[in-house]
Amino acid sequence: MKRHFILSYAGLLFLAGVLSSAAVGAQQLIGKIDTTVKTGKVGYRVVCKNKSYIDNELIIRPIGFDNQARDLDFMIRGRVGKSEILDLNSDGYPDLVLYIYNDSNAVYGTIYAFLSEANKSIVACMLPDLMLNGKVNTGYKGHDQFALIGNYLQQKFPIYKTDDGKSGASQDTPTGDTRVLLYQLSGNAENGYKFNLVRFYETH
Repeated sequence: MKRHFILSYAGLLFLAGVLSSAAVGAQQLIGKIDTTVKTGKVGYRVVCKNKSYIDNELIIRPIGFDNQARDLDFMIRGRVGKSEILDLNSDGYPDLVLYIYNDSNAVYGTIYAFLSEANKSIVACMLPDLMLNGKVNTGYKGHDQFALIGNYLQQKFPIYKTDDGKSGASQDTPTGDTRVLLYQLSGNAENGYKFNLVRFYETH
């Protein structure tokens, strides 16, 4: 039996994420994803046609889970660029991380994470929408990089100044510093998981 969900980048319903380093490049073409990531005999199959970033079907099939674990089948805004498996909450069970690119040029990125609950069910959360946070979105035009550093999820991106792109300069060339955001995962399966922004700073 499949479960159907509708997701948006703002994340009203489902999902989220964390992990590993990966840059988001402009004019990046992303083809169909049909891949399996496993740790031992347990893992996930990820299927996504990636035809449209506006309305895109994503299917996740748990492998080696308890029989009660069901496939997930839902629509997302964005294309899946990469999938990885790791233990995000250090509970001994493998979790799935997806890099999602939300625009036609694959410049704006986020992460969806699916956390295994004792290989019996899957709970998902989504990285907060940076565009809704006035403390950190000034000068933001994508080109995100993500990494898992200890217990923190790091997001960093170049800062565009107001005059970037004027006087003949390339609009795609930022002249500001790099802003670094650090998130921590909190919550549980019963109440849901959440990534909280705990610190941010700028560096050269």
